[in-house]
Amino acid sequence: MLTLFRNHIDTNLAFLKESKLLIACSGGLDSIVLTHLCHTVGFTFGIAHCNFKLREDESDKDEEFVAAIADKFKCQFNKQHFNTSLYANKKRISIQMAARELRYNWFKEVLISEAYDYVLTAHHSDDNLETFLINISRGTGIDGLTGIPEINTVYVRPLLPFSRNQILDYAQEHGITWREDSSNSDTKYLRNKLRNDVIPLLKLITPEFLQNFETTLDHIKQTNRFVKNQIDRVRQDIFDYIDQETIRIPIDKLKQYNDPKTYLYFLLKEYGFTAWNDILNMLTAQSGKQIFSSTHRLIKDRTDLLLSPIQENISDRNYKIPEEEDVVILPSGMLKIKEVDQLAATDLNTIYVDKEKLKYPLIVRKWEEGDYFYPFGMQGKKKLSKYFKDEKLSLLAKERVWLLCSDKDIIWILNYRADNRFRITPQTKQLLKVTIT
Repeated sequence: MLTLFRNHIDTNLAFLKESKLLIACSGGLDSIVLTHLCHTVGFTFGIAHCNFKLREDESDKDEEFVAAIADKFKCQFNKQHFNTSLYANKKRISIQMAARELRYNWFKEVLISEAYDYVLTAHHSDDNLETFLINISRGTGIDGLTGIPEINTVYVRPLLPFSRNQILDYAQEHGITWREDSSNSDTKYLRNKLRNDVIPLLKLITPEFLQNFETTLDHIKQTNRFVKNQIDRVRQDIFDYIDQETIRIPIDKLKQYNDPKTYLYFLLKEYGFTAWNDILNMLTAQSGKQIFSSTHRLIKDRTDLLLSPIQENISDRNYKIPEEEDVVILPSGMLKIKEVDQLAATDLNTIYVDKEKLKYPLIVRKWEEGDYFYPFGMQGKKKLSKYFKDEKLSLLAKERVWLLCSDKDIIWILNYRADNRFRITPQTKQLLKVTIT
């Protein structure tokens, strides 16, 4: 196995040889063999051990055992104690999920504080099979069938191509001792049930089951790469990035593809959406229909779907600007008000107004139904709702509009149009330049 391990590192993970590594070591067979292999091939590493305080004295003895390994290999030993049960109760999650969150959060801290480059974990091909079966039992898409990634940001799994039997044989051949976790035999956990009961039966029925699984996994990964490439092409074709936050999806373009529900799934799943039938119905829904994920929302806007992050509700927030204030930070940007001697060029971000026509404090607020203004350069007034319709503003764009007001009168629809009532005239004595950036 050592030769196979060296070849795997040289071929696929050569960057580890020049890195400072943190090995997640529980004291069990897999992580102890990984530690021995890393020492044998000459890696620079430290050890991280989590004591979850779940098995009384057994947990403490695991910690002592791993500390002795770190001392034997003369490497840095990083340890952390957790009150896992309390954490699980507070978060209302399972013990296993709590332990996972705690250890990975701590790994991030150690990586930064001790300047490690990568965390190595001892996941192997049997773990991959267990994860595959767990995902199937819970229902999953193609991503859930591709197994555990060998490299995931700073987490690397060098033993992934190797089986539990290979790891066990290596340990026995080299006289390596390890700690047995008694909780691994508790079949109340689904993973343990699969590991101890289901998978051995599958291997008994088909001795090549693990190898066949690895072949199938490779085929699924190839298929997944193909699908992602196809979806990237579709995304480039139909995603219109209106601004840094908003994506417009023309419904007519989407319908040109067979089975739009499938394409919607692959295009939107990374934004946290799960209600695919409801999302499909958005294509024929009335304008204004919305669906939310935990982070994003999808809005039907006439002939388009608009995708954007969920933002804090600030529709009722007002900002008062006293006369002595010249810079104000707003959700839409920085508003600057400056007295000047003469006019210069204007644009969507800049207007000039007659200061003597203003009533302080000025107000910045969201627009409301019934608001109207006198568009600069035009005679008479116009409702903002009509102005937005004429300008073909999307529902999202209208939500983001802010108004600069003098008392109840609109001075400027920020980034759009100024009001005629506050324009500069030959009688103007004090010019104010107002800019939003």
